[in-house]
Amino acid sequence: MSDTYVLVHGAWHTGAQLEAVADVIRAAGHTVHCPTLAGNRSGDDRSRCGLEDAVASLEAFLTSNDLNDVRLVGHSYGGMVISGVADRVLPRLRRLVYVNAFVPLDGDSLNDLVPPHYVTLFDAVAEASDGAVMLPFDIWREAFINDADLQLATSAFGTLNPHPYKTFTDRIVLARPLAALPLGKSYLNCQQDTALPHSLGWHPRLSERLGLFRLVECPGSHETWFSSPAVLGAAIIAAGRD
Repeated sequence: MSDTYVLVHGAWHTGAQLEAVADVIRAAGHTVHCPTLAGNRSGDDRSRCGLEDAVASLEAFLTSNDLNDVRLVGHSYGGMVISGVADRVLPRLRRLVYVNAFVPLDGDSLNDLVPPHYVTLFDAVAEASDGAVMLPFDIWREAFINDADLQLATSAFGTLNPHPYKTFTDRIVLARPLAALPLGKSYLNCQQDTALPHSLGWHPRLSERLGLFRLVECPGSHETWFSSPAVLGAAIIAAGRD
């Protein structure tokens, strides 16, 4: 049976960086879309785009393409976006899948969910870059793509784009807690992900906010999208299936 997946990228990415994983899922017989959110498109004003712009752009993608029975997959920052859109398009959704992704409560910002040293770094970078933030390569290499060699880490970093910091500081508005949504939910935890320190990690700290959820785990870093797309694609299918 062919299912429909929409893969929602994290900060600094576009849909293009998810295509290698999308191809794995397509090869298993499924339909996969990889939109790029408002704020990360070429020409977007990084100083003005906020979380609501990103959420509205995903809502528009789902409705304009008349997508239904969607397995909506969010990575990292993409978890904020799929959380914001879920209640708005609930009849179109089959399941929410969080891939080492943020799971907010009403009123949370992304910055509320990360360690203070990240906020300090992002504040300084955004002030110097007209509201855009970018990861320093040394942090990317050691904490985000620690399962890749230097050549892959360098080439992958070169595909990233500055991210609108307002999406990290804006507070999300949820009509009801994600745990209360009458919808299947899954959390996919890549076990070597140290983008958040394991003492303040993705699972179970954030995953448990989903209420009843399916846990799927696989080896890999925060950027298994680059380092092991076959493994991540298979894990997303396991997380998304009925």
